[in-house]
Amino acid sequence: RERDTRDAQRDPRALAKVMLADFGWSQSEFVPLEKLWMRESGWRWNAVNPSSGACGIAQALPCSKMSSAGSDYRTNPITQITWGLDYIKDRYGSPSAAWAHSQATGWY
Repeated sequence: RERDTRDAQRDPRALAKVMLADFGWSQSEFVPLEKLWMRESGWRWNAVNPSSGACGIAQALPCSKMSSAGSDYRTNPITQITWGLDYIKDRYGSPSAAWAHSQATGWY
């Protein structure tokens, strides 16, 4: 598990790309997801927004929201990506819809 976490910290995009199918999405959904999370966090698992306190790859606000996906949410990109994809699916239906909302409003 520790090795998996380190691998995910080095390349979270590769992990997210593989995980899309788990949520019923095609690989084409990676393009908007990549743009969305690049804007939000630069795909950094240790990103923290200094003004809002949002954290992680998906920029959960409050950060503790991600604890629903695992207690290691502060350090594990697997947990962060799982939470982020769940959030996108529940709130927007797909990464492309989340990206469209982000483009229109500046947030998602």
